[in-house]
Amino acid sequence: MQYQGVLTKMQTELGSPIQYYLVFEDSFLNVNQLLDKEIEINFVGFQCLNCGKKKKIYRQGFCYDCFYSSPAVGDWIMRPELSTAHLGIADRDLEYESKVQLQPHIVYLAAACEIKVGVTRKTQVPTRWIDQGASQAIAVVEVPNRYLAGITEVALKDHYTDKTNWRKMLQNDIMAFDLVAEKEKIESLIPAEVKEYFYSQKNDLYELQYPVLSYPAKVNSLNLDKTPSFSGKLTGIKGQYLLFENGTVFNVRGSEGYVVTINV
Repeated sequence: MQYQGVLTKMQTELGSPIQYYLVFEDSFLNVNQLLDKEIEINFVGFQCLNCGKKKKIYRQGFCYDCFYSSPAVGDWIMRPELSTAHLGIADRDLEYESKVQLQPHIVYLAAACEIKVGVTRKTQVPTRWIDQGASQAIAVVEVPNRYLAGITEVALKDHYTDKTNWRKMLQNDIMAFDLVAEKEKIESLIPAEVKEYFYSQKNDLYELQYPVLSYPAKVNSLNLDKTPSFSGKLTGIKGQYLLFENGTVFNVRGSEGYVVTINV
C-alpha cells in the first residue's frame, strides 16, 4: 500500500507503548503497525508548511522567505526568555505572539542519558517529552506566560543541560534518576519572581514507554537530500525518529516540509 504527502512531525498518543501516527492531507498511518515490516520511503519534492509553495525547505519545514518572516519561527520559540508579548511588544506579529506566549507554560525536568531542563506550553504535556524521547519527565513550575518560563530555564541551565543527546537516546543509553528528589533541589535555584509558581506539593512523574523491538548499536542518520530512496525493516519508534534494522535512523520532524511516498 502506498501513502503520499507532506511530512510533519508524527502525532502521538500516550499509552504503553506510545502510539505514533503519520498524518497526511487525505490519509493517516499508525506507524506502530509497521514494526518488524519492510517499508520504503521515497523523496518526491518540497512544500513549505507556511506558504504551501513547492519551494526548497530551509529550516523547520519552512522555506527561506517564510522562515525569516513568519511569527511561528521567531527567535523566542527556541529562546523563551526573549518573549515580549507580556510587555505588549511585537517581535513579528503581536496577535500571534500573544496567543502563544500568554498562556500557561511548564518548566520541566526530563531524563534520558542525563537530566534535561526545558520549556513547553501546558497544552503540549506530555507530547513535548515524547517528541524528545525522554524516559521520564516531571513538571517543576507552571507559569502564566512564556517569558517567566524562559528566565526559569536560563537559571536552571547552569545546573542541567538543555539539549538531548539524540544518539545516546536512540541507542537507549539511558540512566536511572530520581526526578522527584531532583525537583526538590530546584526551588532555591529559580528566579524570585517565579518561586510562587513552584510545584511544591505536586509530583506527577511521567514514565514513557516507546514501541521499540531493538535498539541500534550505532546510528546512521537518513538524509533524504543525499539518499532520496530508502527501504528497510522498521525496528522501533522513539522521539520523532524511525529506527531501522541496519542502524539507519530517520528524523521525521527534521524532514518536515518534504513530500514523500511511503510504501508498506
